[in-house]
Amino acid sequence: MKREDLSIMNAAPDHTPTEDTVLHANQVEKIYPNGTHALDRVRLKIQRGEFVSLLGPSGCGKSTLLKMFAGLETPSLGQIRWWGSNVATVNTPGRKLAMVFQEATLMPWACVADNARLPLDLIGIPRAESMPRVQAALDLVGLSTFGGAYPRELSGGMQMRASIARALATEPDLLLMDEPFGALDEFTRNKLDADLRSLWAQRDLTVVFVTHSIYEAVYLSTRVVVMAARPGRVIAEVPIEGPTERDETFRVSQQFLEYCKHLSDLLVEANRDASH
Repeated sequence: MKREDLSIMNAAPDHTPTEDTVLHANQVEKIYPNGTHALDRVRLKIQRGEFVSLLGPSGCGKSTLLKMFAGLETPSLGQIRWWGSNVATVNTPGRKLAMVFQEATLMPWACVADNARLPLDLIGIPRAESMPRVQAALDLVGLSTFGGAYPRELSGGMQMRASIARALATEPDLLLMDEPFGALDEFTRNKLDADLRSLWAQRDLTVVFVTHSIYEAVYLSTRVVVMAARPGRVIAEVPIEGPTERDETFRVSQQFLEYCKHLSDLLVEANRDASH
């Protein structure tokens, strides 16, 4: 990789929020009652339409930061803003948020369509209005004919598709995903990565995605945020330049491999710092 390309990769990010800033973490820290310092002075800005992956080893605070973005955790210090405002403005028009967890967490006694409709039921949307949205979400994730199936009848990959459909049924603007494909085999994971990337482009989503996989992060992202542990902190932000429509050709390209090598070097450096 050329020297000028590396300088672009490692350029200092501008953390000043703009009108297109969807999420803004400003000097965020998390210290648990037992003294665990989970996050240290995290500064991060997520712009509308980005696909940002949080990459790092276990214990670096990726999931904690994502839960803060979802409003499920509160910072000990610092501040998080959603679309320039506080969490009370989330789920108003143009500011809808949904989260997909590591496990599908489907209700085993309910069919796929009923599982996908759950968040709409919880906010009182009538079935006549919610079912077209559910069917559209199932269509998007390739489960159009599986609405009547039960979770036990689905493969692991299909269960995760159902979980994503449940999130999409709310028609979110911001999608938070906590390592949703980590337990799947490589073939299924690659297929779901490709489908997710297409879905992001089709729906004009903003996505924040937690992963341990360098290859997954490079394939999916417009930007990769590298985190290190003890305590959790951001050590680098790497923009990923590549084709909008990505396929297996991109996975074996020199550009892809160079990004993977650069991120691998950053993680080695992060682990070295943590061990000292």
